[in-house]
Amino acid sequence: MLFRDLFEDYSNALRPVEDTDKALNVTLQITLSQIKDVDERNQILTAYLWIRLSWFDAYLQWDRDEYDGLDSIRIPSNMVWRPDIVLYNKADDEFSEPVNTNVVLRYDGKITWDSPAITKSSCVVDVSYFPFDNQECNLTFGSWTYNGNQVDIINAMDTGDLSDFVENVEWEMHGMPAVKNVITYGCCSEPYPDVTFTLILKRRSSFYIFNLLIPCLMISFLAPLGFYLPADSGEKVSLGVTVLLALTVFQLMVAESMPPSESVPLIGKYYIATMTMITASTALTIIIMNIHLCGAEAKPIPQWARVVILDYMSKIFFVYDVGENCTSSQNDDSDSKSEDSIHSYDDYERENDVYGNYKCPASGSETFVCDFDIQKKLNSQVAGNFGVQCEMPERPYCFHCIHYKVLVSNVEYITNWYKEQKAISAKGIEWKKVAKVMDRFFMWVFFSMVFFMSILIIAKAV
Repeated sequence: MLFRDLFEDYSNALRPVEDTDKALNVTLQITLSQIKDVDERNQILTAYLWIRLSWFDAYLQWDRDEYDGLDSIRIPSNMVWRPDIVLYNKADDEFSEPVNTNVVLRYDGKITWDSPAITKSSCVVDVSYFPFDNQECNLTFGSWTYNGNQVDIINAMDTGDLSDFVENVEWEMHGMPAVKNVITYGCCSEPYPDVTFTLILKRRSSFYIFNLLIPCLMISFLAPLGFYLPADSGEKVSLGVTVLLALTVFQLMVAESMPPSESVPLIGKYYIATMTMITASTALTIIIMNIHLCGAEAKPIPQWARVVILDYMSKIFFVYDVGENCTSSQNDDSDSKSEDSIHSYDDYERENDVYGNYKCPASGSETFVCDFDIQKKLNSQVAGNFGVQCEMPERPYCFHCIHYKVLVSNVEYITNWYKEQKAISAKGIEWKKVAKVMDRFFMWVFFSMVFFMSILIIAKAV
């Protein structure tokens, strides 16, 4: 009987007010149940909401005493007038109708309509500090056709209801304040009120730290170790190229999930800086390899390089001579250099003076006169310094002098060849030591750069 009496002359197409000049107040309350997805690339927020609207219908009131104390009934929502409250920043492809749930109608005409909704709204995502970023996404609700003089929206609460919120695995909810706005659009002169709920989100960065940041950090520390590799191993340039390719893969993974905007994420900047550093280290490795492979055709080391690199920097970076065992004492007989080896150009100059002290004349001299005891003297002197002690006695020319003359010529040839090889070896060994000192220098420089870049990204994250 109550239902028949209420809807006998009722029309749900008309705004239910007794005075049409007065605005109908609609109370809005939003309960956030779950954040389903935040699509950074398409900048869309997908959320599961419970929307509660309440208003007073002047034509749906009754006296409880006349209807056996009945104070409320539940009827389909399409039977009563409903405010056309919609989500202004809706980003769904299909414009869906509100869910046709029941409304609660009270005896004093108050109607409460609770409806669930899965909304897709536009959200401006700022990825400058990804993966340590905070995002603010707005949900703006308002009437689509009624202006503020016809339907006025009132906040039920200063914030959205988060009592039934289900935690998201990627985002932390830090609040949902609500603000009422009254805007006058260019199309119309009447004011249009709306209520904007702002979702304050903070990204959970643990997943990205363990899957993107820490691997990049470990790979970055491999790049300076390329300078520590021996130049003869042939893998110095290969290591730099391999590390560069690995970082490129991580960079592509980050780029696929980010929106194509001018705002470069923090981790992307770190990747670019690291890739630039590795490219520079690979180029320097190629230059140092060329220095290491300098041979007989190379010029002597400049004096400033000899003083700065060989005398000072080699001691600072604990660079030993090429071929010397760096794990044992230099005075150890088992690991010390042999007497015939030359490790620097200065050693070569000192030994060069020894070969210039021979007292014998040239092999082609016509006044050459030898002693009968020269074989004994040769045997004793060759064992000492590869030289022969020749004399100019007053006895006549002997038959054996021709053979000793040939012998002296051969010894001179061997000595000259040995001196040339010593010079070539000394020059090449010095250039190798220069390359080794530069390797150690750049290794510590790039280690410092990687360390400070890591500290910088952590400081910005905090």
